[in-house]
Amino acid sequence: MNETQNGAVSDAITVHNFSERILEQVIHFHVMKLSGGFFLWVGSSPVLSNMAVSMSSKYDSMPLSTLIMGDPSNTAPNSLAQRLAKKTQKQVYVSYSLPMTDSNISLLVENRIKKELELHPEHF
Repeated sequence: MNETQNGAVSDAITVHNFSERILEQVIHFHVMKLSGGFFLWVGSSPVLSNMAVSMSSKYDSMPLSTLIMGDPSNTAPNSLAQRLAKKTQKQVYVSYSLPMTDSNISLLVENRIKKELELHPEHF
């Protein structure tokens, strides 16, 4: 969907939400499609505790990634943003607001995101 503003055509921001029960915990996913990228929030409660951004670079095969806000010892948002940027070739913002109590949950969450990417690529 495009909007025209002052004669320029721009893509409208679209929102897509989905949830999944993973390891006895309901995980919520919120995707905002932006022009040239997307923002992904993952969490079990409405908290924005961190945010990372990642984008492809012509100088390296691995996308650039940095933490914009949050605890630098939590590498989950950076890692996820980097892998999603590599997969989608888009600029990706990620907020990963899940406790790091179970290492399996990160893999299961990422698999659920990849499944959603395959089912609904138009939302990313």
